Amino acid sequence: MFAVSPSVSERRACQVLRQHRSTQRKLPRGRVDEDRLVADMIALARQYGSSGYRRIAALLRNAGWQVNDKRVERLWRREGLKVPMKQPKKGRLWLNDGSCVRLRPEHQDHVWSYDFVHCRTDDGKVFRTLNILDEFSRECLTIRVRRRLSSTDVIDALTDLFIIRGVPAFIRSDNGPEFIAVAVRDWISVVGAKAAYIEPGSPWENGYCESLNARFRDEMLNGEIFYSLREAQILIEQ
Repeated sequence: MFAVSPSVSERRACQVLRQHRSTQRKLPRGRVDEDRLVADMIALARQYGSSGYRRIAALLRNAGWQVNDKRVERLWRREGLKVPMKQPKKGRLWLNDGSCVRLRPEHQDHVWSYDFVHCRTDDGKVFRTLNILDEFSRECLTIRVRRRLSSTDVIDALTDLFIIRGVPAFIRSDNGPEFIAVAVRDWISVVGAKAAYIEPGSPWENGYCESLNARFRDEMLNGEIFYSLREAQILIEQ
């Protein structure tokens, strides 16, 4: 509201400023559920510290809120929460021969990807996780936790998923020794899938799995102390 000079009427001032006169008489009021929504939003922002308002909005909808991204963004800015900068658009990836190497998932169980994540228990011993992801639905299909993971462990994990979900069209991975092992490559072809290896030194070609790994480390591994391998397996499974 603005101060009106005694010599200028409210009607005249609103006419000059092109404002409706009701803006000077009615204070804006939020919705009835806004306080509870803000409280839930802040709680999720504390739990998922690296997430922006879009992911928080999705989590709120999963919790039962009927809310769109624009409303969450408005409240997000009002509460002074961090809004991540807009990411630049990425072009397609091309090889020297002009062929495009980016394989985009078109439906569920079209492209799976998998990768390793390294961590340590409290005694300093290393353990590894094998993360397998459906790129279309962004669903983490399984996480295997072991001190050591070999090509046999990769085959065992994929076999269990094939029994439950069927065989995907493509399986994307990097060029690590566990993934390019002859046994893994031959087994993938036998079951009817195709291996889609990324170019060496190009982790962005496996971007879906890299994104999962980053959030998994930020939201889980960096926030927990694992005193034993069994404790790590139980907590990660939960």
